[in-house]
Amino acid sequence: MASIFKRRGKYSVVYRYTDEEGKERQKWETFSTEKEAKARKRQVEQKMADHSFVVPTAKTLHDLLEEYLATYGVSTWAMSTYDGNAALIRNYVEPLIGDVKLSDLTPRFMDQYYRDLRNVKAIYCNNRKPKGEYVTPNTVREIHKVLRTAFNHAVRWGLMEHNPVDHAILPKVPKVERPVWDADDLMKAMDNCKDDTLALAINLAFSCSLRIGEMLGLTWDCIDVSPEAVTNGEAYIYVNKELQRCMRDTLEKVDNKGVIYKFPPLIRSTHSVLLLKEPKTKTSVRKIYLPKTVAEMLIKTKQEQDNLKELVGDEYTDYNLVFAFNNGRPIEARNITKAFEKLIKDNDLPRVVFHSLRHSSISYKLKLTGGDIKAVQGDSGHAQVKMVTDVYSHVFEDDRVKNARLIEETFYSGRKGTSETGPADVKNPVSEQPEETDAEKLLKLLQKPEMAALVKTLAGSL
Repeated sequence: MASIFKRRGKYSVVYRYTDEEGKERQKWETFSTEKEAKARKRQVEQKMADHSFVVPTAKTLHDLLEEYLATYGVSTWAMSTYDGNAALIRNYVEPLIGDVKLSDLTPRFMDQYYRDLRNVKAIYCNNRKPKGEYVTPNTVREIHKVLRTAFNHAVRWGLMEHNPVDHAILPKVPKVERPVWDADDLMKAMDNCKDDTLALAINLAFSCSLRIGEMLGLTWDCIDVSPEAVTNGEAYIYVNKELQRCMRDTLEKVDNKGVIYKFPPLIRSTHSVLLLKEPKTKTSVRKIYLPKTVAEMLIKTKQEQDNLKELVGDEYTDYNLVFAFNNGRPIEARNITKAFEKLIKDNDLPRVVFHSLRHSSISYKLKLTGGDIKAVQGDSGHAQVKMVTDVYSHVFEDDRVKNARLIEETFYSGRKGTSETGPADVKNPVSEQPEETDAEKLLKLLQKPEMAALVKTLAGSL
């Protein structure tokens, strides 16, 4: 059993164990919050009960990271996060400094390590091609995040006195704006797309602000496009899972956490598995209402699938997926991406990634709703409102320009030509003008070229 003691504003988990020489010893692990201490207490007691508990005794960085992945990583990270972080450790930490003793990991040593990383050649991680020949500043920062948390655990476990990367000097990451399509580009893509599957993917990603994994994980039982729902403008999709390919050894280490269904592999020797899994965050589970045009595209897709099932019979494996090949197998992200890139090349469209459609969607929704962040967050599934305000602050640039103009007209212009004894009376343009009707507001919105083009795009196939 383990106990929790509070001292000096910290919370310590205390338990007894038997060392390698058979002697009984006491271990203290210190945490900043009671919540963290309670979580560790539960973990210790559970592992002691099933005789799998290992007392943290790491001597080298390799030992520490092994324990860190087995305790914190397995219980806390989603599979994709575990995959990515384990790859960073395997490729860029273990080969370079894995055998270094914890006592030798000083702030100076770690700063030098981060500098040296910039001269290390980038490695394929989980079949993903690196963005450059050498490790990028962004990758260095990702490695730093993993090590910082691991060292925090080492301090709590009493293996290190201080975290050597608390004040590390990190390379600056140049901010790069992700290019997105404007309304004209989007309309051109929709008009020229002859691939029905890609057309549905583009329209769903844009109208519903979907991530590609969420879109490809849609099943028909989570969609309502009934005649009544479409007529009443209440057709919707319910996002509660996503399609993802994951490494088999990762699945074993996280004990299939969050897995809903594993698709049978086409090749037995493959090192990865395609699966449906729970979304990464609770806020990603959401209902999204559909524009009528997109609802009708889904109705057409369902009819075509039903006809195909009758035609091919037993050769069709029905997984109830919206996006499926002619044999029923799931369509993966790489298939959509390849078709999307071909559409761009064939029609001389600006080069963007498929995920940029989600960015376009959120940007236009913010504009059309007049900045209703909570409503847009409900569609996008962002865990925090701050994510929306930080990433999409450029959307409000026009409003900020308008604010400056209003200040000039209502305050500064009113002072011109007045005496120096006091400011001129500033009229309140809001109080003296009748409130605009909804129709008048809509008319003003439509006078903006980008709004008119967007409405034309969404209504084009009605």
